[in-house]
Amino acid sequence: MSDTPPGPGAGSDIDRILEIATGFMASKVLLVAARLGLFTELAEGPLSCEELRARLRLHPRSARDWFDALVALGALERTDAVGGDGGVYANTPAAARYLVRGEPAYLGGLLEMSDARMYELWGRLDAGLRTGSPQNGITAGEEGAYAVLYDDSDRLGAFQQAMAGLSLRSAHALAEVFDWASCRTVADIGCADGTVLTHLLQSHPHLRGTGFDLEAVGPGFRRRVEEAGLVGRLSFRAGDFFAEPLPSADVLILGHILSNWSLPRAKTLLRKAYEALPPDGFLVIYETLIDDERRENVPGLLMSLTMLLETPGGFEYTGADCRGWLAGAGFRESRVRHLAGPESVVIARK
Repeated sequence: MSDTPPGPGAGSDIDRILEIATGFMASKVLLVAARLGLFTELAEGPLSCEELRARLRLHPRSARDWFDALVALGALERTDAVGGDGGVYANTPAAARYLVRGEPAYLGGLLEMSDARMYELWGRLDAGLRTGSPQNGITAGEEGAYAVLYDDSDRLGAFQQAMAGLSLRSAHALAEVFDWASCRTVADIGCADGTVLTHLLQSHPHLRGTGFDLEAVGPGFRRRVEEAGLVGRLSFRAGDFFAEPLPSADVLILGHILSNWSLPRAKTLLRKAYEALPPDGFLVIYETLIDDERRENVPGLLMSLTMLLETPGGFEYTGADCRGWLAGAGFRESRVRHLAGPESVVIARK
């Protein structure tokens, strides 16, 4: 056995492998913190180790280790106390903005769904890869998968919260990356609770909007419209976007929609969007796109595997894939732009 130290890259290679292999541990530390409301408890001000432990009703054995793990991960800040009794904990600015329940930018719905559903679901990835079938217990096929989800009010609420969290950054970016000045109307196909449309209409007061989704989504959508003060400018239309014509508007939005379906179904939606748009109208598609070389955008590839686990036929795709489908549907031009984080947008013109 040689005593020669490893070369310059050897340690970092091992560290990277181990970081990937044990990444689920760090995920669970954060997911449990979101579920137990740790960041919300700290919203009114810092708490000592003992105060925070008592608020969350934790056993004293490892509470401090958990808090300090969140410090090491960058989710909490700690001011050390004299005597080393655990210090005082506070939210980081990012945690205060994104992880406190009730805040406008709250992402916790996505984290809570990840903890409650996705963590266990990903434990069945091997079965999904072997069978090609979803692992969430839904056996209704493409036609009925979302009807089953929407029939369960608790699952629907969690799904809407998660989609709002997933779409939040994209909604803000979408208000800026597209020239809305020449458009008067916009419709969001598969609108969920209306997060995207409310932000767009608040950012561009000349716009009027329509949310299109299954009837079960309507109450949550209308509540958000009222809270945003957009009654009269933003309406909800119930319907099945495969069974009925899409709403007509200057701009149609498909956000995290095409990836839910098999390719033939996705192409059907693109054709229906083309038919619903006026001449020179725009279709705006945003997703966690896979990069064209399929080498870099890890979130896009992981999201595609999530579609395997959750849907009968869904998958993520590249910008080049999407532009080819759009051309086949009749759109005369399209372009891809980065949106926010791992998200990108494809803008097509009829």
